[in-house]
Amino acid sequence: MKNYYGLVASMPDLSPDDAKLNFTVADFKEDYWPQLSASDKKLVSLFFLQYDHRNLLALLEDGEDAVFDERAMFSREELAGVLEKVKSEDEQGRTLPAYFYDFVAEYAGLRETGERLPEDVLSAAYYRYAATVSGHGFFSEWFVFNRNVNNILIALTARKYGFSPSPFLIGDDEVTMTLATSGLRDFGLGTELDYLDEVIRIHEAADPVEKERRLDLLKWEWLEEHTFFCYFSVERLFAFLIRLDIIERWTHIDKERGGKVFRDLVEQLKNDVELPQEFRK
Repeated sequence: MKNYYGLVASMPDLSPDDAKLNFTVADFKEDYWPQLSASDKKLVSLFFLQYDHRNLLALLEDGEDAVFDERAMFSREELAGVLEKVKSEDEQGRTLPAYFYDFVAEYAGLRETGERLPEDVLSAAYYRYAATVSGHGFFSEWFVFNRNVNNILIALTARKYGFSPSPFLIGDDEVTMTLATSGLRDFGLGTELDYLDEVIRIHEAADPVEKERRLDLLKWEWLEEHTFFCYFSVERLFAFLIRLDIIERWTHIDKERGGKVFRDLVEQLKNDVELPQEFRK
């Protein structure tokens, strides 16, 4: 696997206390992306596909008026081509991931029945696709972790309001099946998932903004732990990209304080969470 000594050395330090961002996700895509190997581009593209999902949903909803995020992997014309291919039932020359075409074909029915949210169906298809691309190791573990966290939150919400989580859970693995059926407080997964108790505590928080911040902090810490020995690899670049996205998103949410939106939360959690090095400055 290729080592990226120059890129990693040039990466700016990231901390949730940053006052502002001098480097963005768009900068990464412009400056770093061209220097990745073909195999590593396929892995890193799994991050950028989130913007394609938003663009595809916007295009289906708003047509030509759709606001387009340029950080996406595919152009407006390429996504519009997906709609045309599906509409004409033309299976020749389909160059985007197959789940894009499958989702577009299913979209009208989803809107009509209202049984499942289109974005949930698209997310489920994405996780299946990511499993085929990421293989084993860090990338596979990252997507399993995210899927598990989302599923745990769904199962807890279902338990709170008395409905079945099964139609909303993503995956058919043992953890997902257990979340769908277990009545135990920790679903019987407390020893298997070391982050389960923290996700339960996050779900119990009354403030939805605090929930979102604590989820991002949990992801930040997971990335720190799982890339500790990945010095110059694509895993290090991918983790940097995720953390960059977290700070950038909160900077946009709170323009006045910028990257400092985590400060109060970090102070609050100091006695409860083993903080990564970036938080100890």
